[in-house]
Amino acid sequence: MPQALVAGIIRCGIVLAATAAFCWIADASAAERPNVIVVFTDDQGTVDANCFGAKDLVTPGIDSLARRGVRLTQFYAAAPVCSPSRAGLLTGRYPVRAGVPGNVSSQKGGAGMPPEQVTMAETFKAAGYVTAHVGKWHLGYTPETMPGAQGFDFSFGHMGGCIDNYSHFFYWQGPNRHDLWRQGKEIHRDGCFFPDLMVEEAIRFITENRQRPFFMYFAMNAPHYPYQGDVEWLERYKDLAYPRNLYAAFVSTLDARIKKLVDAVDELGLRERTIIVYQSDQGHSTEERAHFGGGSAGPHRGAKFSLFEGGIHVPAVISWPGSLPEGEARGQTAHSCDWLPTLAELCGVKLLNEDIDGRSLVKVLRSESAESPHDLLHWTIGNSWAVRQGPWKLLGNPRDTGARASWISPDAPRNLPDPPKLMLVNVAEDPGETTDQSSQEPEVFQKLKTAHETWAASVR
Repeated sequence: MPQALVAGIIRCGIVLAATAAFCWIADASAAERPNVIVVFTDDQGTVDANCFGAKDLVTPGIDSLARRGVRLTQFYAAAPVCSPSRAGLLTGRYPVRAGVPGNVSSQKGGAGMPPEQVTMAETFKAAGYVTAHVGKWHLGYTPETMPGAQGFDFSFGHMGGCIDNYSHFFYWQGPNRHDLWRQGKEIHRDGCFFPDLMVEEAIRFITENRQRPFFMYFAMNAPHYPYQGDVEWLERYKDLAYPRNLYAAFVSTLDARIKKLVDAVDELGLRERTIIVYQSDQGHSTEERAHFGGGSAGPHRGAKFSLFEGGIHVPAVISWPGSLPEGEARGQTAHSCDWLPTLAELCGVKLLNEDIDGRSLVKVLRSESAESPHDLLHWTIGNSWAVRQGPWKLLGNPRDTGARASWISPDAPRNLPDPPKLMLVNVAEDPGETTDQSSQEPEVFQKLKTAHETWAASVR
């Protein structure tokens, strides 16, 4: 096949069998490539793992990944809410450019991420990987937008935003709806704890495919409400204040499942051949269904739905023992859109779509002196927006959802006035985003305002 034709196909983002065949021939043997597992937790606060600063939580699973990998301390989600954050991760594009500016419908038949978007699964599948989605989807509830049509060979989980972990029903407004699927077909596992089902399906997939490279998107639905932690953890945290006690139990419950999954990879002798990424999709929730809180952003302001740090500054780790540094931290600014090009570079996989916003972090991971690949980062949600450059961050129409929390961490900023419509903060000096510096730094203010306006016009 002429290379010009192949390049044209790739530029158009069309994933064809011919493209997959070309990539297979052009690259080194797929069998030599590392496996990839992306662990994506849901509504986990900025500091809510022991290795990220929590003093009242027990998280040996996440902590072990940090000990055997690189912990990213200035890492951002693509959005402060579920669907756009997932779209950013899977496509490497800002959510508005991925066609998912906000949450998509959780009802069967609801539209989702446009099918023409090229996902991480499609990229790895074209390079000879077998691909799996296990857990939450929330990117579409139609045949063309569910996982099977977005590059995943195998899929198990729920398609909407959340479920009860035992009945697997979606509880919101209107009739309650059952939401559990395997390979695109509805199944029933009444009374079985969903995180356990996730681990069961994931281990089965890994075991069956251990002789070939695999890519797995392990999208946990915890600690997203409803808080349904294991009894042992509810007892362990019974002396914590409400609702921190309920939230903490669910965090340790999810952590135990992460540990069980990683232990299985170890037992199969695959650990040094497997890259594991861990990240929360956004900050903790202060919604009524989440008991108005329980999670922590540490010293930061805001929570889920907010573009203050508490909504988008998330815990993240990448671990590949023997090939990446272990037990180290990086403070360079990074973003969840970066995982696609980073993993592609580490695995020697060609990007099917190079029109992305993510940048490879490989140099950063290998050296603490490397510069961040980003000069500017952008976020939007509803009518709120933010742009960051260096230590400076400009917010437009900011919302402080952390202010409504029923439990606030001891080091969180308190009793702050309502934010102005435009607010300039120095995140390095003022992690709580308490002080507007627009009048003190007019040049910085105008520079970032113009940067946002230019970017917004380009993606509108």
